[in-house]
Amino acid sequence: MRILITGAAGFLGSHLADRLVADGHEVVGVDDFSSGRWGNVADLVGTDRFHLLKADVVEPLSVKGPLDHIYHLASPVSGHLQHPVATLRTGAEGTRQLLDLADATGARFILASSSDVYGEPSVHPQVESDPGRVNPVGPRASYSEAKRYAEALATAYGQTRGRAVRIARIFNTYGPRMRPEDRRVIPTFVRRALAGDPLPVFGTGQQTRSFCYVSDMVEGLVRLAESDYAGPVNLGNPDEVRILDLAKQIVALAGSRSGLEAGPLPAEDPPRRRPDVSLAIRELQWRPLVPRREGLQRTIDHFRQHETENVA
Repeated sequence: MRILITGAAGFLGSHLADRLVADGHEVVGVDDFSSGRWGNVADLVGTDRFHLLKADVVEPLSVKGPLDHIYHLASPVSGHLQHPVATLRTGAEGTRQLLDLADATGARFILASSSDVYGEPSVHPQVESDPGRVNPVGPRASYSEAKRYAEALATAYGQTRGRAVRIARIFNTYGPRMRPEDRRVIPTFVRRALAGDPLPVFGTGQQTRSFCYVSDMVEGLVRLAESDYAGPVNLGNPDEVRILDLAKQIVALAGSRSGLEAGPLPAEDPPRRRPDVSLAIRELQWRPLVPRREGLQRTIDHFRQHETENVA
């Protein structure tokens, strides 16, 4: 197959590109390098099955030839607070441009949505039938509303134009190639633990998150793309951990002497986050396999090996 990936030089996009090229597909990678890194795809660029296009997805893409699948992964994940307008434009205009491209080429469209669409959910763990509760003018609104709009637009294209659409609601993903300056919790904790600096724990640290290792997430995305299921599907690891316990585990695995540093809880920070993946198990025959301890150790080892590059 010939497959296009937006955000291909980013953390998740580059791992997906690796997988698809290894599976024998031809991949067209698109990235504007606002947060993506050349080093993430450097090994692929010299191959005959990977082609890199530097472009912003909010503008029409000039892609010659047929496409079988389009994975839309482009989106500022940790940078939405600094770039709210760009985040919204990527979710709105970028998604429309790519859906038009899918419509023109007959490609199946796979949208990387987010658990942020649930906002403050009414049920725990989060299930796909929960419409969520999101503040449209809150501090996280640019990201959560961009994803909600993208889901609505993709669904509308599927209903009115017969376009094959798949929606992945991605919960926290981690692993090698995360940017150390990324504001998400795991790269922040790992970078500070390796430097011997205190790890910032907001509030009491009792808030929970669920983290999925990147190879498991890539497997879920590929299975979703190949499936016949058209509705949103949660992809994540239901292993729920308190942030306080996560910090202590990372310090221990890194062999660090870092302490913990208390800070104020950010506004509208979800108190709990855990996916119900029953639908993915049933429809995709998928479940995460990499235990948190193993995934964290791999991530720490990668950061340590690349610490000269990982200066924030």
